[in-house]
Amino acid sequence: MAKLRVGALFGGCSGEHEVSIRSAQAITHALSTDANADKYEVIPFYIHKTGQWQTGELAQSVLNSGLPLTNDAPQSSLWTFPPEVSDVDVWFPMLHGPNGEDGTIQGLLTLMQKPFVGCGVLASALGMDKLAMKTAFAQAGLPQVKYLAVTRSEVWSNPCVFPKLCNHIEAELGYPCFVKPANLGSSVGIAKARTRSELEAALDTAASYDRRLIVEAGVTAREVECAVLGNDQPKASVVGEITFTSDFYDYETKYTAGQADLLIPASLPANVVQRIQTMAVEAFLAIDAAGISRVDFFYVEATDEILINEINTLPGFTATSMYPVLWEASGVSFAELVDQLVQLAQERAPSRITS
Repeated sequence: MAKLRVGALFGGCSGEHEVSIRSAQAITHALSTDANADKYEVIPFYIHKTGQWQTGELAQSVLNSGLPLTNDAPQSSLWTFPPEVSDVDVWFPMLHGPNGEDGTIQGLLTLMQKPFVGCGVLASALGMDKLAMKTAFAQAGLPQVKYLAVTRSEVWSNPCVFPKLCNHIEAELGYPCFVKPANLGSSVGIAKARTRSELEAALDTAASYDRRLIVEAGVTAREVECAVLGNDQPKASVVGEITFTSDFYDYETKYTAGQADLLIPASLPANVVQRIQTMAVEAFLAIDAAGISRVDFFYVEATDEILINEINTLPGFTATSMYPVLWEASGVSFAELVDQLVQLAQERAPSRITS
């Protein structure tokens, strides 16, 4: 029986390039060992930070070293894809952040008329844009923290408009509040504001990353996460909790060893776990997700409230990342998980591809 040729797509034009490589190392290893080795042939495709696609020895060297290519790629071949693209039976994108999980690469893969792991264009775009995501969650009746939408033009406006914007944020949300770019992952550009001066600085920083911003009210809560796997009938994993000593779960805390701990399963009442799992599936369906997602929540113990924070349609996928670890604790090994994701991609293919 011929092996299924899996195009492992990693790297990309985003600030999460290095994280993507780490995810690709773990996933390609799982696809190439044990029972999966008899089913799959992995073809690595590395997207340089400049956007050029590389395969063969160059792509494999990045996987082997775990380090991105540092030499400049020639711009003349930016949209020239390697001939191995035509050999792929199913794509496994491992691209995090803009240009990877925002619907852009999903649109390209759809045009290639081959199945791919994970969400399609709509769910990916909704999952990346925090404002659009929250609108979808509100429509689905999922409770959230109070928030305001802000644009770069309001922040970088004349001296009369900006103070009024800050006054409005203070009146509606108060302090502390969190300022975030709407379209970046891994906590990039996010800041906690406790004072007017911190709010002004946070808005200016976030506006440098994106033209759409979101400001959220601070909440005293436990941060818990649930993984979802499936297509039209998705299943939720056990619930995990993130604990950290820093002021909030920022980029440094997220990617510095020893800065945060994962408690799996989380020490929560059974009814709370069930509510979180139900809401995770509801969020998955609300954006029409597919295959894979991780849903993050705030659990306010004082009031027994569960507030949805966000959905991540292409979460980190290293051997120690929350998504695969949650499924490991739910009885699905890493190798089984990647195998199921490839199968789910094929299952969903008819709805993506038209003849």
